[in-house]
Amino acid sequence: MDQEQSPSSAAIKIFVAGNGLIYTKLLADSLIANADFLVTSYACNSLELIGQILSQDFDVIIISSILDEHPLRGCETLRRLRITHPRLRAIVLLDSSKREPILEAFRSGARGVFARDQSVAALAKCVRKVHEGQIWADSLQLSYAMEALASTPVPRAIDAKGIDLLSKRELDVVSGLARGLTNREIAEQLGLSQHTVKNYLFRIFDKLGVSNRVELLFLTLHEPVQPV
Repeated sequence: MDQEQSPSSAAIKIFVAGNGLIYTKLLADSLIANADFLVTSYACNSLELIGQILSQDFDVIIISSILDEHPLRGCETLRRLRITHPRLRAIVLLDSSKREPILEAFRSGARGVFARDQSVAALAKCVRKVHEGQIWADSLQLSYAMEALASTPVPRAIDAKGIDLLSKRELDVVSGLARGLTNREIAEQLGLSQHTVKNYLFRIFDKLGVSNRVELLFLTLHEPVQPV
């Protein structure tokens, strides 16, 4: 379902996938009110979402964890989408901040998790940060993710060489990330564009067998990274 809205070259293009038409339209309308956003399309169920994804031009997708009136169907659908769209920047909307839905969202490849009871202003900030390549979660949500990662084996690269697989420049990027720098700050420090930093991060994820910045940060806790 295409959303009518005046285009802007600077606007962040958003695809909204919600549970039912009324809820989805309300969510889309709340985002449209922000001049920085352009809602390019929306879907009201998993079939619409999967059917439209290839033909849509968007920067960030917001997916309700509940789709087709089924708990966590949104996470299941996101996992399927990431098989063909591994660089998908997705935010999963949760009904609550309970542990299991949060973990399932991250396992599905979400770059941001957001509880429905949070403000529209906070959602707008979430969209901007995810668009910049960052992970969005509040302190409670992040603590659940870190606890889960701490209780599982440390992610390793396929050939078990770990950090040794990375190039000098990739190590520089990981070092900046480990020091809490944003993509923009890493780019400025290394004299690169933010787009190049993002591409380095995607390659690092592939080499180390991780799916997001949270897992990468956890890996660096076990294998400290120093810039070369």
